[in-house]
Amino acid sequence: MLTRASDYIDLKNGTVDRRIFWEQSIYERELERIFARCWLFVAHESQLPNTGDFITASMGEDGVIVARAADGKIHVSLNSCPHRGNRVCFSDSGNTRAFVCNYHGWGFGLDGGLKGMPEERLYRATPGFQKKDWGLRQARVESYLGLVFATFSEEAPTLAEYLGDFRWYLDAVLNPEEGGTEFLPGVTRSVMTCNWKIPADNFSGDIYHALWTHLGGAEPTLGKKGGVKIDNENSWQVSVNGHGWEFGTNMIGNAATMGDREILRYMKSRSDSIAARLGAFRRDMWGSVASATVFPNFAFLPGYFSFRIFNPVGPHKTDLYAWTLVPKNMPAEIKERFRLGTMRTFSPGGILEMDDGENWEHCTATNAGYVTRHQRLCYSLAPSGEEHTPDLPGIVHRGQLSDANQRQFYKRWAELMDAPTWAEIPMAAPTKQISEVA
Repeated sequence: MLTRASDYIDLKNGTVDRRIFWEQSIYERELERIFARCWLFVAHESQLPNTGDFITASMGEDGVIVARAADGKIHVSLNSCPHRGNRVCFSDSGNTRAFVCNYHGWGFGLDGGLKGMPEERLYRATPGFQKKDWGLRQARVESYLGLVFATFSEEAPTLAEYLGDFRWYLDAVLNPEEGGTEFLPGVTRSVMTCNWKIPADNFSGDIYHALWTHLGGAEPTLGKKGGVKIDNENSWQVSVNGHGWEFGTNMIGNAATMGDREILRYMKSRSDSIAARLGAFRRDMWGSVASATVFPNFAFLPGYFSFRIFNPVGPHKTDLYAWTLVPKNMPAEIKERFRLGTMRTFSPGGILEMDDGENWEHCTATNAGYVTRHQRLCYSLAPSGEEHTPDLPGIVHRGQLSDANQRQFYKRWAELMDAPTWAEIPMAAPTKQISEVA
């Protein structure tokens, strides 16, 4: 039985207790302390361009409806009828004027409000009953540069405070050009029999595995011809409030592994304009060998422009949803090349995602053994200490080959798991001036 989550994380020695990937009681607290309180990614604004557009999503194991209402705002509603609890919307996406529960016909607006029900006169005659009290439960909704997040916590900080200075890095992929970004149509879905934290911590700081996992049989893509080279003197790990990004500064390293010369020509052609907009440093982050996680479970790969969530379905199962994000003003031909490139690499049949998924599943399944489960895991790789770099916000370490970000990921995990209220959770105050697209 979990007492204090911090007892399972030893930051000084760099070890993690394997039981956090297996035990049901720990998972139940995660649903309460992390997924019911954190800001979670639910949509990109480009998926909901018109009034009535909606998609269904998950926030932990809570299903939600994400819809654009007549007021132009995006609303996130719990996908459960407050009458008897039935699921209200069964479609993945679409356009509608209202949502109607199959069970008793209660109807709800795009904003989640209860609009009517059969034999409404009987409810009007019921003492104390008011329709305004029985709408779909609403989450708080905020966006950053097209990414829509939601939380069911009334006491959570604002999204800007939650992301903090991580926004300065996010601009490297969300704000490289005028016009903003969009998700290309479609989503890939897969199910992995792994704990959600294993892929989430991988994306926050584990390039180490790529030197071995993605080598065998993929030399034309990832070896000398592909350009994946890790220079630990000229690469970085940064962490802000548990969000982590590990990256080099080679601009096209990740994109090079797609093996598409037209993509590389396009990215190189944008070099000067992106540098003028964001500076040379973030220009070089745009497509570099890199990966990132916005705590807890929203991750992406610059260069592939693959954005994904690792949504928990129990302690041993994860639903993976992935989209391809591109600048809106990118030529249609290049967008299509990126779509095909992500399918070849980071999709259920992709040459890289298949490698990763197999490892993540075995990392989880081995913990069924009692003796195995009680051996701690090594997260101690630390070739260089924290750097004090005025131009780079957050907790900064030089070198991608490090467990620094992953230790910060589990530090934030333990802080959230142990704190009854948001007021007890430390937050790094923003220091950088963040400029959003108008």
